[in-house]
Amino acid sequence: MSSIKEHVLKGLESLSETELAQVAEFLAFLKFRARLQTMPPLEEAQLATLYREFAEEDRKLAEEGIAEYAQGLCKEDVP
Repeated sequence: MSSIKEHVLKGLESLSETELAQVAEFLAFLKFRARLQTMPPLEEAQLATLYREFAEEDRKLAEEGIAEYAQGLCKEDVP
């Protein structure tokens, strides 16, 4: 086993569950980043298809968010 790996494993033993969860998230990010670097870039047509696919959902979420935001503003205005 490499000294770096031994050092990391030793360090993991002293972490709390919360800290271990953060390490797990970071490991997932590293794996994702490695996969992302091997993927070919999306072409403009693919991006347009994805945009159309999610545009309606994005619009609905934005409208829901605006309604909640407006309600919050009204509550703040009341003395």
